Amino acid sequence: MTATLDRPRRRQRAANTPATLRTLLIALVLLSLAWGGLGGWVADQHASAASAMVTVDEPLSLDAQQLYQDVADADVTVTTMFLASSQPPLASTQRYLNDIDQAEAGLSALRAAGGQDQASSAALAALARDLPVYAGYVAEARSDYALGYPVTGGSFLQVASEEAHLELLPAAKAVFDQRNDVLGAASAQAAGLPLTIVALVLAIVTGIVLFRAQRWLTRRTNRVVNIGLALASAVLVISAVWLLAGSLAGRSDLDTGISNGSQPATELAQASIGVQQIRGDAVLNVISRSGDTSFQSDFTASSRAVGPGPGSLLSAADAAQAAGSQAVPYVEAAEEQATRWYAANATVYTLGADADYASERDQVIGGGPSSSAAEYNALEPDLTRAIADDQADFQSAVGQGSDALSPLEPVVLVAALLMALCCVWGLRRRLAEYR
Repeated sequence: MTATLDRPRRRQRAANTPATLRTLLIALVLLSLAWGGLGGWVADQHASAASAMVTVDEPLSLDAQQLYQDVADADVTVTTMFLASSQPPLASTQRYLNDIDQAEAGLSALRAAGGQDQASSAALAALARDLPVYAGYVAEARSDYALGYPVTGGSFLQVASEEAHLELLPAAKAVFDQRNDVLGAASAQAAGLPLTIVALVLAIVTGIVLFRAQRWLTRRTNRVVNIGLALASAVLVISAVWLLAGSLAGRSDLDTGISNGSQPATELAQASIGVQQIRGDAVLNVISRSGDTSFQSDFTASSRAVGPGPGSLLSAADAAQAAGSQAVPYVEAAEEQATRWYAANATVYTLGADADYASERDQVIGGGPSSSAAEYNALEPDLTRAIADDQADFQSAVGQGSDALSPLEPVVLVAALLMALCCVWGLRRRLAEYR
């Protein structure tokens, strides 16, 4: 009697099995392709961000820093040139012209790159508008100087220098800050783990479905292993482990490049900008002879921000240096040199407050070993070399991270296709048994 009752159930189960197999086949193929699509997209996002850091974002950040330095150096060069000699040397004139040409080239590159926010676009537009105005004021100052007019407060040279300090340099600093923000966002995208975790969760779900499908087939067909689904499971495990290992290796390299390369380079670049501000203010103060104490108060604030000292840029950059980095001796030398330079600058403002303008000018632009100019000329190259070494460390580490991430997308995509094919092969063989 029991056997008679079980017979219809077995026939009904046999009739339903092909439909279940087809549904299972469609589900496994879709999951396999979804794993390939999501995993490949995640790998592409990380690899693209890492590549952009090296080839686009970091170079543009350097262009923005160089733009600021070109404008600042042009202003200091031309004002020092006129203050130092009645016959401006050709080398100084050429250096000023080269600075302007390089600033214009860097500005064009930054505007052509795109990707600016509204504030940065406005800053770039201001630079494009005001840089020719500044050059025009300098040309007027050169004409007046050739006619024998003195370089004093109210001259075209002061107007030009104020244009640089009030318009050009703040705009260049805004562009530099924005490009650093873009670089930081690319760093977070390249080294981030949340997307990878989402992809791995989908891989786990796919693995569970494959496991349950094989158990169901074992009960229905009395076959211990479905070779197609077993192969699909193996390919899933291999590709998921590969994605995880590659992501972790790439993240490690990227974190190293950011913490030991990009971060200290950015802090040193900001310190260099602060140094340029201090130097420019001292030169402008010589021209204006106004007795305005704002230059001295700005010097005090800027020197504290640059450092060395707790919470300063130089000290932060020094602490972030990797052991054995070639930048270490240059950063340490810059910290020592900055302290001596600040002492020379303090003398500058003391002389200005005493209305000893001749001595003040000599201290600012003179060639004496303890002058502000001499100390600045010793400090600035150390910062430049330290920045270059940190950038080299960054590019090397991020390049390795990018190399670790770049193969992940094709690996996951090929694995997904293999999984889908294995699922089709394994389940079609079972379906064929019901025809």
